[in-house]
Amino acid sequence: MSRQVFLYDQPERFVAGTVGLPGRRTFFLQASAGSRVTSVALEKTQVAALAERMDELLDEVVRRSGGSTVVPATAPAGPADTAPLDTPVEEEFRVGTMALAWDGEDQRMIVEAQALVELDAESEEDLAEAEERLLQDEENGPPMLRVRLTGAQARAFAKRALDVVNAGRPPCPLCSLPLDPEGHVCPRQNGYRRGA
Repeated sequence: MSRQVFLYDQPERFVAGTVGLPGRRTFFLQASAGSRVTSVALEKTQVAALAERMDELLDEVVRRSGGSTVVPATAPAGPADTAPLDTPVEEEFRVGTMALAWDGEDQRMIVEAQALVELDAESEEDLAEAEERLLQDEENGPPMLRVRLTGAQARAFAKRALDVVNAGRPPCPLCSLPLDPEGHVCPRQNGYRRGA
C-alpha cells in the first residue's frame, strides 16, 4: 500500500482547534480547500511547540532577509479566524512527528505532520535507525499531512494556535496548576481543596 499524503498547497484554511471542554479537550490541526477537509489529532504540547517554532522560523527568515521578505513581522492585522473547526471533525490519524521548513524559492512555509507509528526495536540504535528508515520511506511511510503556507498564513496560524492552547483551564494563582471547575487539590495549600 502506498503512503497516504494529504497535500494542501496554500489551503483556504489551516488552523489548530479543539473539541471538548477545557481539561478534556482533544486538539486538532485542520486543513481545508474547497470541499476537502483533513483533520489530524495531536497533543496540546505539540500544538504549542509547532506555533512557537513556526514563529521562530519566520523571525529567522525576516532577519536573514534584512526585512526585505514578504513575511510579515507579526500576524496580519484584520479579522482573525476564530471560527470553530469544520464539522464533522473526523480524525485521519494521530500525529507522531512534525517538521517545518522554509522554501525560499517559493516563499512558503512547509508544515509536515506524520502519523504516530509504534516500532519494535531491541536497542536505542535499532530504534533510531528504524525511525529514520520509516520517515524517509516516501512510498510506504506513515500517513502525512503536508501544508504549504504563505508567510502571512503561517503567522496567522501560529497566533491562533497559541490562543487555542492558552484558552484552557485558568491556572491556580498559588501553584500554577490548571484549575478544574470543581477546584483542585493544591500542593501549596498542603493538599486542601482549592475552589475555582
